[in-house]
Amino acid sequence: MTRICVFGAGAIGSHLATRAALGGAEVSVIARGPHLEAMKANGITLHAHDGIKTVKVQAAATAAEIGPVDAVLITTKVPALPIAAEAIGPLLGPDTPVAFVTNGIPWWYFLRHGGAQEGRRLPLLDPNGVIERLVGIERTIGGVVYSASEVTAPGVVKSEHADIRLILGEPDGSISERARVIAGFIAAGGMPTPVVEDIRRTVWAKLMGNITSGPLCILSRSHMMGTLANPAIFAAAVRVAEEGAALAKAYGCDVGTGAEGRMRRSATIAHKPSILQDLELGRAMEIDALMTVPLQMAKEAGVPMPTFELTAGLATLAATAAGLYAPPAA
Repeated sequence: MTRICVFGAGAIGSHLATRAALGGAEVSVIARGPHLEAMKANGITLHAHDGIKTVKVQAAATAAEIGPVDAVLITTKVPALPIAAEAIGPLLGPDTPVAFVTNGIPWWYFLRHGGAQEGRRLPLLDPNGVIERLVGIERTIGGVVYSASEVTAPGVVKSEHADIRLILGEPDGSISERARVIAGFIAAGGMPTPVVEDIRRTVWAKLMGNITSGPLCILSRSHMMGTLANPAIFAAAVRVAEEGAALAKAYGCDVGTGAEGRMRRSATIAHKPSILQDLELGRAMEIDALMTVPLQMAKEAGVPMPTFELTAGLATLAATAAGLYAPPAA
């Protein structure tokens, strides 16, 4: 049986673990605290659009308790990736792939990119190159997930709506068997999981939602529906989406138009973005992957993003004041 370990089984990770287990994989999870203890005792219970499901998983605090597996999904927040890279060694056999299911610009973005900036490193996202050194681009699969989820009680995860999917893709644009195998189990468990040739385009498409809703919801301290109900805020969100689409296009990824339609869909969702959940729960916030690095890339490409620069700047100040983000040295 194929063994899949989810490292960082919070809301998203637990949802993916449940789908993989329902799809027939032998699933283990690395987690901590009361959530870990509940999963050890009772497994994971998922409340989703397709019913309430409970699965048994091997739950552990360390990778050494599990040992080598056939595939790893890392679902921690970006600031925790270096720690994850240092911790997953016991999970890795000679050919174990590692899918990084994260938000924002990924640490590997310019590796096997094939473009003019091939091989460029992003030290804000991979400090001292620890992820590349300990995991490596050879094992890496890119992942983008759409699953508005939250842990509602230890061992219990709620998925907000039916618009769920995981997208996987190799950094070099190939369609690999290893990505297909992971996707097959999660899709069989009820979450659509396409494997795509251009995972970077998917990264940008997801980022459009992150950069519009994240900073504004941090400032409003409200969910997307409540925040975007204000006409002036809605208009600002549309401008940010348009700026983001221009930035993606500058890096060779056309995510299309329809910023207003995108925001109208977001305005129907009473869900707090994960970065706002992190602020409220006192967890490290993904400021660099979602805001700092995109703004750096915009400056380098000569793409003006005045509205996003304002909202991201204010959100960064809020994260810094809360002690949940340390701005990079000038």
